[in-house]
Amino acid sequence: MNVNQSAPPVPPFGQPQPIYPGYHQSSYGGQPGSTAPPIPYGAYNGPVPGYQQTPPQGMSRAPPSSGAPPASTAQAPCGQATYGQFGQGDVQNGPSSTVQMQRLPGSQPFGSSLAPVVSQPAVLQPYGPPPTSAQVTTQLAGMQISGAVAPAPPTSGLGYGPPTSLASASGSFPNSGLYGSYPQGQAPPIGQAQGYLGVQTPQRSAPSQASSFTPPASGGPRMPSVTGPLLPGQGFGGPPVSQPNHVSSPSPQALSPGTQMTGPPGPPPPMHSPQQPGYQLQQNGSFGPARGPQPNYGSPYPGAPTFGSQPGPPQPLPPKRLDPDAIPSPIQVIEDDRNNRGTEPFVTGVRGQVPPLVTTNFLVKDQGNASPRYIRCTSYNIPCTSDMAKQAQVPLAAVIKPLARLPPEEASPYVVDHGESGPLRCNRCKAYMCPFMQFIEGGRRFQCCFCSCINDVPPQYFQHLDHTGKRVDAYDRPELSLGSYEFLATVDYCKNNKFPSPPAFIFMIDVSYNAIRTGLVRLLCEELKSLLDFLPREGGAEESAIRVGFVTYNKVLHFYNVKSSLAQPQMMVVSDVADMFVPLLDGFLVNVNESRAVITSLLDQIPDMFADTRETETVFAPVIQAGMEALKAAECAGKLFLFHTSLPMAEAPGKLKNRDDRKLINTDKEKTLFQPQTGAYQTLAKECVAQGCCVDLFLFPNQYVDVATLSVVPQLTGGSVYKYACFQVENDQERFLSDLRRDVQKVVGFDAVMRVRTSTGIRAVDFFGAFYMSNTTDVELAGLDGDKTVTVEFKHDDRLNEESGALLQCALLYTSCAGQRRLRIHNLALNCCTQLADLYRNCETDTLINYMAKLAYRGVLNSPLKAVRDTLITQCAQILACYRKNCASPSSAGQLILPECMKLLPVYLNCVLKSDVLQPGAEVTTDDRAYVRQLVTSMDVAETNVFFYPRLLPLTKSPIESTTEPPAVRASEERLSNGDVYLLENGLNLFLWVGASVQQGVVQSLFSVSSFSQITSGLSVLPVLDNPLSKKVRDLIDSLRAQRSRYMKLIVVKQEDKLEMLFKNFLVEDKSLSGGASYVDFLCHMHKEIRQLLS
Repeated sequence: MNVNQSAPPVPPFGQPQPIYPGYHQSSYGGQPGSTAPPIPYGAYNGPVPGYQQTPPQGMSRAPPSSGAPPASTAQAPCGQATYGQFGQGDVQNGPSSTVQMQRLPGSQPFGSSLAPVVSQPAVLQPYGPPPTSAQVTTQLAGMQISGAVAPAPPTSGLGYGPPTSLASASGSFPNSGLYGSYPQGQAPPIGQAQGYLGVQTPQRSAPSQASSFTPPASGGPRMPSVTGPLLPGQGFGGPPVSQPNHVSSPSPQALSPGTQMTGPPGPPPPMHSPQQPGYQLQQNGSFGPARGPQPNYGSPYPGAPTFGSQPGPPQPLPPKRLDPDAIPSPIQVIEDDRNNRGTEPFVTGVRGQVPPLVTTNFLVKDQGNASPRYIRCTSYNIPCTSDMAKQAQVPLAAVIKPLARLPPEEASPYVVDHGESGPLRCNRCKAYMCPFMQFIEGGRRFQCCFCSCINDVPPQYFQHLDHTGKRVDAYDRPELSLGSYEFLATVDYCKNNKFPSPPAFIFMIDVSYNAIRTGLVRLLCEELKSLLDFLPREGGAEESAIRVGFVTYNKVLHFYNVKSSLAQPQMMVVSDVADMFVPLLDGFLVNVNESRAVITSLLDQIPDMFADTRETETVFAPVIQAGMEALKAAECAGKLFLFHTSLPMAEAPGKLKNRDDRKLINTDKEKTLFQPQTGAYQTLAKECVAQGCCVDLFLFPNQYVDVATLSVVPQLTGGSVYKYACFQVENDQERFLSDLRRDVQKVVGFDAVMRVRTSTGIRAVDFFGAFYMSNTTDVELAGLDGDKTVTVEFKHDDRLNEESGALLQCALLYTSCAGQRRLRIHNLALNCCTQLADLYRNCETDTLINYMAKLAYRGVLNSPLKAVRDTLITQCAQILACYRKNCASPSSAGQLILPECMKLLPVYLNCVLKSDVLQPGAEVTTDDRAYVRQLVTSMDVAETNVFFYPRLLPLTKSPIESTTEPPAVRASEERLSNGDVYLLENGLNLFLWVGASVQQGVVQSLFSVSSFSQITSGLSVLPVLDNPLSKKVRDLIDSLRAQRSRYMKLIVVKQEDKLEMLFKNFLVEDKSLSGGASYVDFLCHMHKEIRQLLS
């Protein structure tokens, strides 16, 4: 069967799925378009120390690609010229554009979409007329320019394209200098480079295959340009799209003495106020000592634009810094993808299609390949040979979320029941029947698409073929027409060859002094009374089949008999924690409805029973052991909900000591902080997995509890860890109860085994996530919920064929909440290529970052952090250098050229490198790092996207009546305007930042106080006020929380308050206090690495 053929009409089963014959979803990158030539920048004064050959810092941001600027961006200094179509004071998130960008359809020939060589004049047509010299002169008025006039160096020495006019960079803004400026008094971003990068910023409208930036020849006309950090308020969002961006810096040897600035640097621009603590201006591309702030630059613009012509007479060389608006913007890429791909359904019938980004809302129509909600790949076109894969260094991986929750508009996978015979499989490789199997000999046999084995079709499954060789019932059978479906498993797929019992939930509550004192126990017992009505249930079941049990503990364990026939619950104490056993079987696990009165009585009594406890010591391992033994005795799988407060120091198996030692940070022994203290927990986890016992851990620590060790069992059993440091009922109640409700109610598959099969030529070699593996192929999960992913890496073991492509099949065998044994199957067909350009055109940066973060976070267990960071940087440089060498059109070595689909790789990778796990700040605890490390291990692509690059949303710029989310701005202090209010979220944290000059009416509407000074810093709940702004902001907060798998507690941060340092940690495009580079600096560093590889 040809995987690419278009699908026929509607499948009769289930809801009709409209088919789009011949509908071709465009793939990454969009139609080839013209690109603007680079803007020449002059060199800044002084020799070029530091990275010499690097592009000036920051240069790689691709031009934004959205239409009108979000209404929400930062304010411009007063009296500033307006920018083209934008009103006074609005700054666009990157250059404007007129035409929407699109990803390239997969079938598009590669050559057509390369970024044109920078000297091509024709490319400027779409961008509006060049400014006249009068315009430019006016724009430059007020800019101080100083510096010697340098003679033009010989053009042969500098290989960049001829300088081009301003118009190329600024699109419809004639005023590129003002365009990137920021409000008076706003400090420039720290650590941004002053550089001479010419950045070619293609408009959104003209995507080309590569993004690249070029420096000017020094003799040409100079553009006014912006120095400094990102504009306040510009935010960041998600995955990449494509535009050309060329960044380049002159090679040091090519600079003639005349290119270095000899004149005195003029006075620093008024906007550089030295208010930002902890940041220094960086040298071009270097992470070393800082230079003083550079003056504003801009120069007279002589006459008509010189599109593609030879450099004109020598011009003065003002000192330059890279304009952050000229490097690829995540916000722009996300916005473009939403505009281009959010309107049409994503139809999965075509092999190797790159799906829309995770940040885009789109509908999926399953026509033979699994939805991207279930599987996302780092590349949808994989190299045919291992040599080609090694050359490109692009990891081949899939992030699989087998039980992903779908939006209400999409149907859940159909359940297929083949009766006694069970699902049809290949006799040799055991792959399950799927749409890619080829029926032959009139339908009596089928050829396996994974291993090519010929199999007989059982008589009861036989059906005739039509004239195309397809079975005539193909559209009546989900397994022959859909990418995802479920089979009911037969008894052969069950443990001990008998069908499973419904699972059980056991609630295990720490009743030591800490838990009682904070009010946690009383709060939890109150909540459980109502929560037990919401246990997960199958389909239309009246009540849940799940049984429940209760244990309390401190340094001994208390089991409760809550049998329905009892008038009062009975307590049994087990004090021999070294040899744990369950003292009762009958009456421990019960049906909620039958035993409701006894359970309610128990939950009322527990807080009072232990109200006067003075016991501070706790045990931990014996508690898990007890829960597992109870499930074993009941012969069922299940989940333990553990509520625990302190380091388990009581004498018992699994006893821990406090080993927290900050002196180990940045030493070779730092890795021990992430490793478990003892092997006892791994052994215990292995026993839990064998029993199908999943553990969810809720931690309430006031000090170090060794999360690295306590999280081992949840991690290996497919469970979750939730952490509420310094828990206080009044502040943290909402967050804890929300997480608990969601955790108890979510649908879980128990006692699961997952296997990934591939067609000949590639195989799964490595796995990341929360699971246990006892062999090299089976991923064992005591529990698996709809939030967890398993990431799988593939390697070549043979040559692949372009014709047949490559296939993946993920099969998950699990027990449903009702105790039904099922198989969930997801299939995906990928293209194979012999040209590197095809690989680079079909990559997904978000998935790549998800994989690289997980690889690095596992690496910290065994390697020094510096080695882990260096490995990431090297791999990224190799990926980009291979593209530059083999796919980009010829251009100067001084240019940084990024593939369209990967132009956000540097900014996202820098966010991973600066994360708390790999580069902790002084205030980050060892427990926090271990917590985040295990959390990221099973995150999906959407979660890692917002976790590493938070969303920053301005609240007062969009109309109050607007019900849509305000457009995000880039995550940099430069984008914050002190007259605005912003929400920042990363999936775990939620901040409301209030600028010091925000209007009194806004303060009154949101906080019900009359001035900024009266707002309580650290507030975690907004008052419920009856006005449109208050309602809009509270609704937005609710909607953000609904999108995330964990409740984000709100923290109100006032500008220049002590909490602001915490908030600034999430502005990931800036330099971090822990030493992480700014985006601009890191881009320069990447350029240097790439040039070293190429030379």
